[in-house]
Amino acid sequence: MSTKTKFAAAALAVLTLGATAIASTSDAQAHGWGWGGFGVGIAAGALLGAAAASTPTYVVSTGFRRCHLVPRYNVYGYYIGAARVCSYY
Repeated sequence: MSTKTKFAAAALAVLTLGATAIASTSDAQAHGWGWGGFGVGIAAGALLGAAAASTPTYVVSTGFRRCHLVPRYNVYGYYIGAARVCSYY
């Protein structure tokens, strides 16, 4: 990335932030939702979480799956066990 491009990107970012700060100057108004708003937030989170967790994921393979054990060694060359490795054919 050249120096001119970096400078142009930085200038654009500064102008965008400045315009946003100037355009959004109004009085903030907070309305009290109390515990009802908290309950609605918890319920919405639970519903969205349940929907995301129940989405099925499928694994499609076009052939046979063959699994075998492969020996595992640590950095010193000592045998530490076997790992199951599966290949799709």
